[in-house]
Amino acid sequence: MNPRIFVPMDTTALALGADAVAAAIQAEADERGIAIELVRNGSRGAFWLEPLVEVETAEGRQAFGPVEPANVPRLFDAGFPGACSDALALGSAADIPWLKRQQRLTFARAGLADPLSVADYRSLGGFDGLQKALNMPPQAIVDAVKESGLRGRGGAAFPTGIKWQTVLDTPADQKYIVCNADEGDSGTFADRLLMEADPYQLIEGMTIAALAVGATQGFIYLRSEYPQAKSVLREAITRAEQGGWLGSNIQVSGKKFKLELRIGAGAYICGEETSLLDSLEGKRGLVRFKPPLPAIKGLLGQPTVINNVLSFAAASTVLAHGAAHYRDFGTGRSRGTLTVQLAGNIRRGGLVELPFGHTLRELVEDFGGGTATGRPIRAIQVGGPLGTYLPASQWDVALDYEAFAAIKGMLGHGGIVVFDDSVDMAQQARFAMEFCAIESCGKCTPCRIGSVRGVEVIDKIIANDRRTEHLGLLHDLCDTMVDGSLCAMGGLTPYPVRSALQHFAEDFER
Repeated sequence: MNPRIFVPMDTTALALGADAVAAAIQAEADERGIAIELVRNGSRGAFWLEPLVEVETAEGRQAFGPVEPANVPRLFDAGFPGACSDALALGSAADIPWLKRQQRLTFARAGLADPLSVADYRSLGGFDGLQKALNMPPQAIVDAVKESGLRGRGGAAFPTGIKWQTVLDTPADQKYIVCNADEGDSGTFADRLLMEADPYQLIEGMTIAALAVGATQGFIYLRSEYPQAKSVLREAITRAEQGGWLGSNIQVSGKKFKLELRIGAGAYICGEETSLLDSLEGKRGLVRFKPPLPAIKGLLGQPTVINNVLSFAAASTVLAHGAAHYRDFGTGRSRGTLTVQLAGNIRRGGLVELPFGHTLRELVEDFGGGTATGRPIRAIQVGGPLGTYLPASQWDVALDYEAFAAIKGMLGHGGIVVFDDSVDMAQQARFAMEFCAIESCGKCTPCRIGSVRGVEVIDKIIANDRRTEHLGLLHDLCDTMVDGSLCAMGGLTPYPVRSALQHFAEDFER
């Protein structure tokens, strides 16, 4: 049997030269007359080691990384793909400490196989949850999700089971399942990695949701900046249909679910669920008034389940392993695992999945290894561009929804962006306001006008133009945006601004 060599094909690995590495490995093997099987897998999320090459052996998968095309001849000279001693050899992939310390539920399969192979997915436990759901009444599926304690992973952390229950209880001839894959927060890439490394898990989770609420049509709303995910998802949907996992007669059960991929057009505001629905209907993406909730009157006025990629993926785990198994992870009301993405000025960037309850300090120091520059960490932003900037005094707060809410923070989608001591926090506060001004849908005055005025006021503070007076004005403006904005875009923008003013006041006084 020819040795199997795995080279990732997700966006990050490709950006770091994975295609060139794969081509170099195949060319070197051909030149030496060594027959190999080259598998393009998904990344494990250890982006600081990409391109991470793995070789399947009798002792398990052996890892090498980060590999560059120029390293390939040297690896073959040292015995690759057989026993190989080289500086790039990392030993067993499963024993890499950065990966071994994690507890992966949602990303348990990421990086292990060909993302588009239905057979590989099935061999790793894929579709087990869906097969169970096909033999369960809708209410039992919803009850399992409720009992698991799963909360939406898109940022709002609303209990997923309650949302599904609302759609199930709302009578309608047509119901919809919509996946919010418009992952636009800075420092986030978990949705993209799952779609590129384990796309059938998303398809499975959405189909389970459809069975739970009585929906027959679903849509994945994908941001246009993810061309690789687009390619993978299109092919995965086609293969799932061919294998009977989607369509008019799922696994000869008589149950129907059709899934389509739709591409956004680069608007951050369309990550807000009601704006996304407008865009999906072919309209300009504007935030809708609530009520009615999308669960009652959503896409085309019909009851709609709208969750993000990780929420649907987690639902497949809940059905496959049981509500109690999922609920056993986590702390307090934050059950299961949190998928964090380490980005910014970080030495070991990538995706880390751990049960809720670990600390930010543990993630950025133990997993992240500190800053890429080697300078001290000064601030950490959690939850995307609208998340608060946290000083060192808050890095030991437990990563769970309630603990973060208590310090005026939010976990959001789990994006963690690190800044060293060279950062200017006054400029970061200005960036938050400017981001809102650029990305606002413009429907409500506090967000549309407040953000523009906010940039102007911060510029005056930085310029020492009546600083005390304008600081008071900035606080009043933030109050207006929080209390008067129609959605979280304007309502959350003051949070990073106020955190910068509170914890890094000296940067506004230079």
